[in-house]
Amino acid sequence: MLSLTASGCVTVHGELEVVPSATNAEAEQALQDFTDAYNAADKAYDPALDAGRVTGALGAINQAGLKARSITTPGGNPRHRPLELSDTTYHIPKKAGWPRFFVADADSNRDTDSGDQDSRWLIVFVKNSNKQLWEAAYLAILSPGEVPKFRTDQEGWAEPVAPDSDVTAVAPRDLSEEYASYLRTGRPRHFADGAHTSGWRQVREQNGRRAGLSTQYVDQALDTGDFAPLGLATQDGGALVFFALRYFDRQTAAQGYRPKVSQDVKALLTGEVKSTLTKEWVSSQAVTVAPKGAAGPPVRIISRLQGVTAARGS
Repeated sequence: MLSLTASGCVTVHGELEVVPSATNAEAEQALQDFTDAYNAADKAYDPALDAGRVTGALGAINQAGLKARSITTPGGNPRHRPLELSDTTYHIPKKAGWPRFFVADADSNRDTDSGDQDSRWLIVFVKNSNKQLWEAAYLAILSPGEVPKFRTDQEGWAEPVAPDSDVTAVAPRDLSEEYASYLRTGRPRHFADGAHTSGWRQVREQNGRRAGLSTQYVDQALDTGDFAPLGLATQDGGALVFFALRYFDRQTAAQGYRPKVSQDVKALLTGEVKSTLTKEWVSSQAVTVAPKGAAGPPVRIISRLQGVTAARGS
Protein backbone atom coordinates (compact mmCIF):
# COMPACT_ATOMS: atom_id res chain seq x y z
CA MET A 1 0.00 0.00 0.00
CA LEU A 2 2.92 2.36 0.64
CA SER A 3 5.71 3.06 -1.79
CA LEU A 4 8.60 5.51 -1.74
CA THR A 5 8.96 7.69 -4.80
CA ALA A 6 12.28 8.88 -6.16
CA SER A 7 11.67 12.30 -4.62
CA GLY A 8 11.25 10.79 -1.19
CA CYS A 9 7.47 11.32 -0.96
CA VAL A 10 5.34 8.51 0.36
CA THR A 11 2.55 7.62 -2.04
CA VAL A 12 -0.73 6.16 -0.82
CA HIS A 13 -2.83 4.78 -3.68
CA GLY A 14 -1.03 7.23 -5.99
CA GLU A 15 -2.56 10.32 -4.36
CA LEU A 16 0.82 12.01 -3.84
CA GLU A 17 2.13 11.16 -7.28
CA VAL A 18 2.57 14.18 -9.52
CA VAL A 19 0.30 13.51 -12.48
CA PRO A 20 -1.85 15.54 -14.89
CA SER A 21 -5.14 16.49 -13.22
CA ALA A 22 -7.05 15.16 -16.24
CA THR A 23 -6.49 13.85 -19.72
CA ASN A 24 -7.48 16.06 -22.62
CA ALA A 25 -10.36 13.69 -23.37
CA GLU A 26 -11.60 13.95 -19.76
CA ALA A 27 -11.40 17.73 -19.90
CA GLU A 28 -13.34 17.85 -23.16
CA GLN A 29 -16.04 15.60 -21.72
CA ALA A 30 -16.26 17.68 -18.54
CA LEU A 31 -16.80 20.84 -20.57
CA GLN A 32 -19.45 19.17 -22.72
CA ASP A 33 -21.26 17.80 -19.67
CA PHE A 34 -21.23 21.23 -18.04
CA THR A 35 -22.51 22.95 -21.17
CA ASP A 36 -25.33 20.44 -21.61
CA ALA A 37 -26.40 20.78 -17.97
CA TYR A 38 -26.07 24.57 -18.01
CA ASN A 39 -28.29 24.84 -21.08
CA ALA A 40 -30.92 22.48 -19.70
CA ALA A 41 -31.06 24.39 -16.41
CA ASP A 42 -31.19 27.78 -18.13
CA LYS A 43 -33.97 26.68 -20.49
CA ALA A 44 -36.17 25.29 -17.70
CA TYR A 45 -35.02 27.67 -14.93
CA ASP A 46 -34.47 24.55 -12.83
CA PRO A 47 -31.39 24.56 -10.58
CA ALA A 48 -31.57 20.79 -10.11
CA LEU A 49 -30.62 20.23 -13.76
CA ASP A 50 -27.06 21.52 -13.36
CA ALA A 51 -26.56 21.20 -9.58
CA GLY A 52 -24.20 18.26 -10.11
CA ARG A 53 -22.00 20.20 -12.54
CA VAL A 54 -21.37 23.44 -10.60
CA THR A 55 -19.83 24.13 -7.22
CA GLY A 56 -17.98 26.83 -5.29
CA ALA A 57 -18.50 30.47 -6.24
CA LEU A 58 -19.98 29.76 -9.66
CA GLY A 59 -22.29 27.14 -8.16
CA ALA A 60 -23.57 29.49 -5.45
CA ILE A 61 -24.29 32.27 -7.96
CA ASN A 62 -25.79 29.94 -10.57
CA GLN A 63 -28.02 28.00 -8.20
CA ALA A 64 -29.41 31.07 -6.43
CA GLY A 65 -30.10 32.80 -9.74
CA LEU A 66 -31.95 29.78 -11.13
CA LYS A 67 -33.92 29.37 -7.91
CA ALA A 68 -35.05 32.99 -8.08
CA ARG A 69 -36.05 32.76 -11.74
CA SER A 70 -37.90 29.49 -11.18
CA ILE A 71 -40.17 31.52 -8.87
CA THR A 72 -40.44 34.72 -10.90
CA THR A 73 -40.79 32.88 -14.24
CA PRO A 74 -42.13 29.39 -13.41
CA GLY A 75 -42.73 28.45 -17.05
CA GLY A 76 -39.03 28.47 -17.91
CA ASN A 77 -36.84 30.88 -19.84
CA PRO A 78 -38.72 32.41 -22.78
CA ARG A 79 -35.49 33.98 -24.05
CA HIS A 80 -33.29 30.91 -23.77
CA ARG A 81 -30.39 30.84 -26.18
CA PRO A 82 -28.13 27.79 -25.89
CA LEU A 83 -24.60 28.51 -24.72
CA GLU A 84 -22.06 27.41 -27.31
CA LEU A 85 -18.36 27.11 -26.53
CA SER A 86 -15.73 26.54 -29.22
CA ASP A 87 -12.03 27.01 -30.05
CA THR A 88 -11.20 25.59 -26.62
CA THR A 89 -7.76 25.32 -25.05
CA TYR A 90 -7.34 23.22 -21.92
CA HIS A 91 -4.76 24.29 -19.33
CA ILE A 92 -4.24 21.14 -17.28
CA PRO A 93 -1.70 21.24 -14.45
CA LYS A 94 0.41 18.35 -13.20
CA LYS A 95 0.06 18.12 -9.45
CA ALA A 96 -0.10 15.75 -6.51
CA GLY A 97 -3.10 15.12 -4.29
CA TRP A 98 -6.52 16.71 -4.23
CA PRO A 99 -8.22 18.84 -5.29
CA ARG A 100 -7.34 18.43 -8.94
CA PHE A 101 -8.36 21.10 -11.39
CA PHE A 102 -7.96 22.49 -14.87
CA VAL A 103 -8.97 25.60 -16.80
CA ALA A 104 -10.96 25.51 -20.05
CA ASP A 105 -10.45 28.64 -22.17
CA ALA A 106 -13.20 28.83 -24.81
CA ASP A 107 -14.75 31.26 -27.26
CA SER A 108 -18.42 31.80 -26.39
CA ASN A 109 -21.43 32.86 -28.43
CA ARG A 110 -22.37 35.41 -25.77
CA ASP A 111 -20.28 38.27 -27.17
CA THR A 112 -23.38 40.44 -27.74
CA ASP A 113 -23.90 40.51 -23.96
CA SER A 114 -20.97 42.95 -23.76
CA GLY A 115 -21.30 44.69 -27.11
CA ASP A 116 -19.33 43.75 -30.19
CA GLN A 117 -16.17 42.78 -28.33
CA ASP A 118 -15.12 39.16 -28.57
CA SER A 119 -15.01 37.32 -25.25
CA ARG A 120 -13.41 34.21 -23.83
CA TRP A 121 -14.92 32.10 -21.05
CA LEU A 122 -12.35 30.71 -18.62
CA ILE A 123 -14.02 27.97 -16.59
CA VAL A 124 -12.21 26.30 -13.69
CA PHE A 125 -13.19 22.66 -13.17
CA VAL A 126 -12.41 20.91 -9.90
CA LYS A 127 -12.86 17.52 -8.26
CA ASN A 128 -11.87 16.24 -4.83
CA SER A 129 -11.73 12.49 -5.49
CA ASN A 130 -11.93 9.98 -8.29
CA LYS A 131 -15.53 9.28 -7.28
CA GLN A 132 -16.68 12.84 -7.91
CA LEU A 133 -17.79 14.46 -11.14
CA TRP A 134 -15.86 17.37 -12.59
CA GLU A 135 -17.67 20.53 -11.45
CA ALA A 136 -17.26 24.13 -12.58
CA ALA A 137 -16.18 26.26 -9.60
CA TYR A 138 -15.16 29.57 -11.18
CA LEU A 139 -15.94 31.51 -14.35
CA ALA A 140 -14.10 34.53 -15.73
CA ILE A 141 -15.23 36.33 -18.88
CA LEU A 142 -12.30 38.08 -20.54
CA SER A 143 -11.34 39.67 -23.82
CA PRO A 144 -8.76 37.62 -25.76
CA GLY A 145 -6.05 40.13 -24.90
CA GLU A 146 -6.71 39.76 -21.16
CA VAL A 147 -6.03 36.02 -21.10
CA PRO A 148 -2.46 35.60 -19.82
CA LYS A 149 0.16 33.25 -21.24
CA PHE A 150 0.50 30.22 -18.99
CA ARG A 151 3.76 28.54 -18.12
CA THR A 152 4.03 24.90 -19.16
CA ASP A 153 6.54 22.10 -18.86
CA GLN A 154 8.22 20.32 -21.77
CA GLU A 155 5.18 18.10 -22.24
CA GLY A 156 2.77 21.04 -22.35
CA TRP A 157 1.21 20.58 -18.90
CA ALA A 158 0.38 23.73 -16.94
CA GLU A 159 1.99 24.54 -13.60
CA PRO A 160 -0.22 25.01 -10.53
CA VAL A 161 0.48 27.68 -7.93
CA ALA A 162 0.27 26.42 -4.37
CA PRO A 163 -2.10 28.26 -2.00
CA ASP A 164 0.84 29.21 0.21
CA SER A 165 3.20 30.03 -2.66
CA ASP A 166 6.04 32.43 -1.85
CA VAL A 167 6.88 32.90 -5.54
CA THR A 168 4.05 35.37 -6.12
CA ALA A 169 3.86 38.77 -4.42
CA VAL A 170 0.73 37.65 -2.56
CA ALA A 171 -0.01 34.02 -1.69
CA PRO A 172 -3.31 32.83 -3.25
CA ARG A 173 -4.65 31.73 0.14
CA ASP A 174 -4.41 35.35 1.39
CA LEU A 175 -6.28 37.02 -1.47
CA SER A 176 -9.83 36.60 -0.17
CA GLU A 177 -9.07 37.94 3.31
CA GLU A 178 -6.95 40.79 1.97
CA TYR A 179 -9.58 41.78 -0.61
CA ALA A 180 -12.22 41.85 2.16
CA SER A 181 -9.89 44.05 4.23
CA TYR A 182 -9.19 46.32 1.27
CA LEU A 183 -12.88 46.86 0.58
CA ARG A 184 -13.43 47.77 4.23
CA THR A 185 -10.39 49.97 4.83
CA GLY A 186 -8.47 50.58 1.60
CA ARG A 187 -5.61 48.44 2.92
CA PRO A 188 -3.49 46.51 2.13
CA ARG A 189 -2.58 48.37 -1.03
CA HIS A 190 -1.93 45.22 -3.04
CA PHE A 191 -4.78 45.90 -5.44
CA ALA A 192 -4.37 48.07 -8.53
CA ASP A 193 -6.95 50.81 -9.06
CA GLY A 194 -9.91 49.88 -11.23
CA ALA A 195 -13.64 49.26 -11.39
CA HIS A 196 -13.48 46.35 -8.94
CA THR A 197 -11.20 48.04 -6.39
CA SER A 198 -11.01 51.83 -6.00
CA GLY A 199 -14.07 52.23 -8.23
CA TRP A 200 -16.16 49.84 -6.16
CA ARG A 201 -15.12 51.51 -2.92
CA GLN A 202 -16.23 54.86 -4.40
CA VAL A 203 -19.62 53.42 -5.41
CA ARG A 204 -20.11 52.06 -1.92
CA GLU A 205 -19.28 55.42 -0.38
CA GLN A 206 -21.83 57.11 -2.63
CA ASN A 207 -24.49 54.50 -1.78
CA GLY A 208 -23.94 55.12 1.90
CA ARG A 209 -24.90 58.79 1.52
CA ARG A 210 -28.13 58.51 -0.51
CA ALA A 211 -31.01 60.59 0.82
CA GLY A 212 -33.52 58.50 2.78
CA LEU A 213 -31.54 55.27 2.45
CA SER A 214 -28.24 54.23 4.02
CA THR A 215 -26.28 51.17 2.94
CA GLN A 216 -23.72 49.35 5.05
CA TYR A 217 -21.36 46.64 3.78
CA VAL A 218 -19.78 43.67 5.54
CA ASP A 219 -17.10 41.71 3.66
CA GLN A 220 -15.95 38.21 4.61
CA ALA A 221 -13.29 35.90 3.29
CA LEU A 222 -14.63 32.83 1.47
CA ASP A 223 -11.70 30.52 0.91
CA THR A 224 -12.31 26.97 2.15
CA GLY A 225 -13.59 23.77 0.54
CA ASP A 226 -14.78 24.28 -3.03
CA PHE A 227 -14.38 28.05 -2.51
CA ALA A 228 -10.61 27.69 -2.07
CA PRO A 229 -8.42 29.73 -4.44
CA LEU A 230 -6.98 28.02 -7.51
CA GLY A 231 -4.15 29.36 -9.62
CA LEU A 232 -1.89 28.66 -12.59
CA ALA A 233 1.61 30.02 -13.15
CA THR A 234 2.04 32.53 -15.97
CA GLN A 235 5.02 33.09 -18.23
CA ASP A 236 5.92 36.39 -16.54
CA GLY A 237 6.68 34.57 -13.28
CA GLY A 238 3.37 35.48 -11.68
CA ALA A 239 0.01 33.72 -11.65
CA LEU A 240 -3.63 33.86 -12.64
CA VAL A 241 -5.66 33.13 -9.51
CA PHE A 242 -9.38 32.59 -9.03
CA PHE A 243 -10.82 33.30 -5.58
CA ALA A 244 -14.15 34.04 -3.89
CA LEU A 245 -15.59 36.59 -1.47
CA ARG A 246 -18.83 36.78 0.51
CA TYR A 247 -20.31 40.14 1.38
CA PHE A 248 -23.54 41.59 2.75
CA ASP A 249 -25.18 44.90 1.99
CA ARG A 250 -27.75 46.20 4.44
CA GLN A 251 -30.11 48.93 3.28
CA THR A 252 -31.94 50.88 5.99
CA ALA A 253 -34.67 53.30 4.96
CA ALA A 254 -35.66 56.49 6.75
CA GLN A 255 -38.81 56.44 8.84
CA GLY A 256 -41.89 56.08 6.67
CA TYR A 257 -40.05 54.43 3.78
CA ARG A 258 -39.04 50.90 2.75
CA PRO A 259 -36.11 49.69 0.68
CA LYS A 260 -37.12 48.62 -2.82
CA VAL A 261 -37.01 44.86 -3.44
CA SER A 262 -36.55 43.51 -6.98
CA GLN A 263 -38.49 40.43 -8.03
CA ASP A 264 -35.37 38.25 -8.14
CA VAL A 265 -34.36 39.31 -4.62
CA LYS A 266 -37.93 38.91 -3.37
CA ALA A 267 -37.84 35.29 -4.55
CA LEU A 268 -34.91 34.63 -2.19
CA LEU A 269 -36.31 36.68 0.69
CA THR A 270 -37.00 35.52 4.22
CA GLY A 271 -38.75 37.78 6.71
CA GLU A 272 -40.67 40.95 5.91
CA VAL A 273 -39.04 44.14 4.66
CA LYS A 274 -40.27 46.88 6.96
CA SER A 275 -37.32 49.25 7.15
CA THR A 276 -34.29 47.03 6.43
CA LEU A 277 -33.19 44.75 3.60
CA THR A 278 -30.02 42.67 3.92
CA LYS A 279 -28.68 40.91 0.83
CA GLU A 280 -25.99 38.23 0.90
CA TRP A 281 -23.72 38.09 -2.15
CA VAL A 282 -21.05 35.74 -3.46
CA SER A 283 -18.43 37.36 -5.64
CA SER A 284 -15.98 35.48 -7.89
CA GLN A 285 -12.72 37.17 -8.94
CA ALA A 286 -9.97 36.34 -11.42
CA VAL A 287 -6.75 38.23 -10.75
CA THR A 288 -3.25 38.43 -12.12
CA VAL A 289 -0.65 38.36 -9.36
CA ALA A 290 2.85 39.63 -10.09
CA PRO A 291 5.97 37.72 -9.04
CA LYS A 292 7.51 38.64 -5.72
CA GLY A 293 9.57 41.81 -5.94
CA ALA A 294 7.72 43.29 -8.91
CA ALA A 295 7.13 47.04 -8.91
CA GLY A 296 3.69 48.58 -8.43
CA PRO A 297 0.50 47.09 -6.96
CA PRO A 298 0.93 43.36 -7.59
CA VAL A 299 -2.73 42.29 -7.85
CA ARG A 300 -4.96 43.31 -10.74
CA ILE A 301 -8.58 42.16 -10.87
CA ILE A 302 -9.44 41.32 -14.49
CA SER A 303 -12.86 39.73 -13.93
CA ARG A 304 -15.52 39.81 -11.22
CA LEU A 305 -18.88 38.04 -11.28
CA GLN A 306 -21.34 38.30 -8.41
CA GLY A 307 -24.86 37.32 -7.47
CA VAL A 308 -27.30 37.55 -4.58
CA THR A 309 -27.56 34.18 -2.82
CA ALA A 310 -29.94 35.09 0.03
CA ALA A 311 -31.94 38.04 1.39
CA ARG A 312 -33.54 38.93 4.70
CA GLY A 313 -36.05 41.58 5.61
CA SER A 314 -36.74 43.22 8.95
